Amino acid sequence: MNSEKIEKLKSILKELGINTARELEENVDLQYLYLKNLQKNLKDDELFIKLVILNALVSYQLSSTGELWWKEFSNYWSDKEIKDDDIFKEYKDFLLNCKSNRRLLNIKIKRIDKIKPFLENLNIEDIKEYYKNMNIFRNHIANQLKTKKESKTVVFTVKMFGYASRISFNNFIPYPMEIEIPKDSRIEKYTKKFTNEDPIKFWKKIGKETNIPPLHIDSILWPVLGKSYEVRERLKKYCKKSDLIFKLVDL
Repeated sequence: MNSEKIEKLKSILKELGINTARELEENVDLQYLYLKNLQKNLKDDELFIKLVILNALVSYQLSSTGELWWKEFSNYWSDKEIKDDDIFKEYKDFLLNCKSNRRLLNIKIKRIDKIKPFLENLNIEDIKEYYKNMNIFRNHIANQLKTKKESKTVVFTVKMFGYASRISFNNFIPYPMEIEIPKDSRIEKYTKKFTNEDPIKFWKKIGKETNIPPLHIDSILWPVLGKSYEVRERLKKYCKKSDLIFKLVDL
């Protein structure tokens, strides 16, 4: 454990705070921008949020970057005229023919079948209540899938559900402190700069000490760690504290 580096990390995060995380989410994270585009084109918030939940739950072992996957998702559903009453069948067709998510398709199709009863019964009022209580949303998703509530896809689904709800309802509700950071390759690699501790435990502690929920810490780190030129340019343009972000990722 590198105590000196950890103190620098906490100091920068405290200076950034949750407001900078929100600034990054809404102006820099390309995934958020792709969701905004989709919501505008679909003109159906209930369908939009259900599609985002489905897509998030199969967003692992990708064949491309996360950004390209969400771009493909947004473009496909923005251009599609949805005729079939069974959105789950239509989503499976998309998944089976997409370019950015080609691995473990049989397992991902089974996951869609598992979540189908939960989503079928979900209406826009339920969604609004879940947005106010994202811990309960996380628990219900995990129970439906019979998986751990801290698993990467479950907590990532909460993050994308939060993005989609914020866009649809034009209302920012911070993520709960209790929900863990999604443990993906970017975060795992970055965590090793500071400690060999499990990233989930490490960032949970950092979150409490800096008063920034782990999902918002993810928003500060994840987009820039991808080293995308577009993300870095957007960061310089839209984030008042971009110098601190660059300092943070280069620790």
